Amino acid sequence: MTIELHSITYGYIETLPIFKDFQWRVEDGETWAVIGPSGCGKSTLLYLLAGIRQPDAGEVVVKGETITRPRPRTGLILQDYGLLPWETVHQNVTLGLRVREFYGPDGTHAPSDEEVREINARADHWIARLGLENVAGQYPGQISGGQRQRTAIARTLALNPDVLLMDEPFASLDAPTRENLQKLVLQLQAEQQMTAIIVTHSIEEAAFLGKKILLLGKPPNWQTQVIANPGAGGDDYLNSPAYLDVCNHLRLTLEAVI
Repeated sequence: MTIELHSITYGYIETLPIFKDFQWRVEDGETWAVIGPSGCGKSTLLYLLAGIRQPDAGEVVVKGETITRPRPRTGLILQDYGLLPWETVHQNVTLGLRVREFYGPDGTHAPSDEEVREINARADHWIARLGLENVAGQYPGQISGGQRQRTAIARTLALNPDVLLMDEPFASLDAPTRENLQKLVLQLQAEQQMTAIIVTHSIEEAAFLGKKILLLGKPPNWQTQVIANPGAGGDDYLNSPAYLDVCNHLRLTLEAVI
């Protein structure tokens, strides 16, 4: 099963589309990085894939389904984490599960005691898996940026996604925290066999995370530019000549499209 963009056109201003007859294909289980200059449509691409926005023309197909609304098994993690400041880490991790359980045909039914126990059990599993047990009772304003990002990841993985979309998820973190979370995301992606698409503005991050890298240029984007990067995420890849070659290639290519 794949993700496919079939000749999509989309723009906030009709006379200046961000994408025009744009085509792209992502195979199941792949890890992609998306990079390009500011305003090129990186975040917009994620919103189209998530079903938050709809193309003006063409269609987005995820695992055989034409996307016309948000897809339950697509997880989206935003740059600002999207945590509720008045809820604890544990409550934030259960948020998606609670919303899903309450959403029904009548819009009013409540989860059973058994369902509540299941929600808490799944949240506890991911809180432990991401090393958040010591801060589970604290609020987002009381924990570090890295812990907030781990909370956002735990909340998303608790919903058992098969597609993970991340919008510049590590941009505001210090270098050691950023590198640790990059490695964690790649590990979790492999464990859960998810398809991962990660938007970044960092050449080095794109080269480390994306086994394939999609380059976007100045709108309108109509031609798919892809760089293969099969060594991405490897244990010693950051110290390899191949990594430096990809970084240099990305830098030269981005200079040409800005």
